[in-house]
Amino acid sequence: MTTTSSQVPETAALNPRKARIYKAAMQLFSEHGDPEANVSELASIAGVARGTIYNNIGDLSTLFADVSGHVTAEMGTRLALALDRVAEPERRLAMAIRVFIRRSHEEPYWGKFMMRYALSNPSFEALLIGLPLHDVVHGLEAGRYTFRPEQLASVLAMVGGTVLSAMRMVQEGHKTWRDAGTDAAELVLRAMGVPASEAQAIAAAELPVLPVLE
Repeated sequence: MTTTSSQVPETAALNPRKARIYKAAMQLFSEHGDPEANVSELASIAGVARGTIYNNIGDLSTLFADVSGHVTAEMGTRLALALDRVAEPERRLAMAIRVFIRRSHEEPYWGKFMMRYALSNPSFEALLIGLPLHDVVHGLEAGRYTFRPEQLASVLAMVGGTVLSAMRMVQEGHKTWRDAGTDAAELVLRAMGVPASEAQAIAAAELPVLPVLE
């Protein structure tokens, strides 16, 4: 999934204190379902003083938007780096689907934050729907997929919805991330026209590691 400025912007790593605050904010927002942050509770979860919050955040009224934007840009950048050497659009798409689901297992509050706000947050829509656009269009143009061009919006919505549903199954303990991710990737590819045996093999391929941003 090649990213461009019109899809997901690139981002750099946060400083350690801000990273802790953002992680705590994701936990707070995902648990409460309220995009408003209480400074004392945020400081307690992050394990920092209230003053550290103000020194690193500034305007708390924009914290939800700032965290959402960072989550989107950070995942987009890391995913683009991880898939940089994967050429085939169907393999890139399958890997991306599985990487999302794996991360929701490895970082539960990241997954919960995504699931709670994905359908109402434009930043997450860009990540789940806008980010796959290049590989879906490329695969269609290359004859790897068989859906009709006018179905593109529905296909992208299917990809995003499948990822979120699989993440939820993992979060709720119904499936392992490996099984949920493999099933999700295989079924998406089959729905788009990739032959069953090929889709199954692609969905079971070794996954890349998400690079750490510096």
